[in-house]
Amino acid sequence: MTSSTTTTTDAGRLAGRTALVTGSTSGIGAAIARTLAAEGATVAVSGRDATRGDAVVGSITADGGRAVFVPADLGGSYADLRAFAAAATEALGGRVDVLVNNAGIYPVTPTADLPDADLDAMLAVNVRAPHVLVGALAPAMAERGDGAVVTIGSWMASVGSPFGAMYTATKAAAEQLARAWAAEFGPRGVRVNTVSPGVTRTPGNEAASEVLDAMTATTPAGVVVRPDDVARGVLYLASDDAAMVHGITLHVDGGITATKLS
Repeated sequence: MTSSTTTTTDAGRLAGRTALVTGSTSGIGAAIARTLAAEGATVAVSGRDATRGDAVVGSITADGGRAVFVPADLGGSYADLRAFAAAATEALGGRVDVLVNNAGIYPVTPTADLPDADLDAMLAVNVRAPHVLVGALAPAMAERGDGAVVTIGSWMASVGSPFGAMYTATKAAAEQLARAWAAEFGPRGVRVNTVSPGVTRTPGNEAASEVLDAMTATTPAGVVVRPDDVARGVLYLASDDAAMVHGITLHVDGGITATKLS
């Protein structure tokens, strides 16, 4: 596999294609953007922070890749979401071949302590935004007879835990949306799948490194998932290597949902 720091824009599994990655100014999203660009895609990096977005674009272009930054607040109105889809399409030269629904927010609190505003925000960003973006972008893929949508889920959608009920529910909803979209758009050439990361160390949770290490110590992998691990799963599902893969959830989680070692 071509590494995420080496880009050959005229070769690779996604050569000549375009990709929109939501929430890609840091963490898992940034790793996905870099990995897709390393395989030849022209990538639209998106998020609310232009400074961080420009930094990701800069790292991609410095390695010889192609990327643009398109600002987005996925908690905005329906009109805002559709305007973002149109802006990303324009920035990518008139077409989006790969959509990665990565953006998500994850306040993890006991049910009774979850503020109403946080509940609304999770539903807006984690469920409503992917639905609107797929509705805005997948029909054009279907008209061309080719395209891929990859949704980022979570290992927590597969188990019951005593915290984060609403967050885990939104990720379970994301997985089900992907299965339904696979049935809806697959017959017209659009493959839709989910990558479900395990416990992953990102800039947003580095302060809890000891907790993350403890959570993964008894998994088969024995270590925390890295953003690049997740990005490689997305690359597989976005590429022709997965031409016959529709509606699956690919667990990139070190075995945390499939095994119990102690």
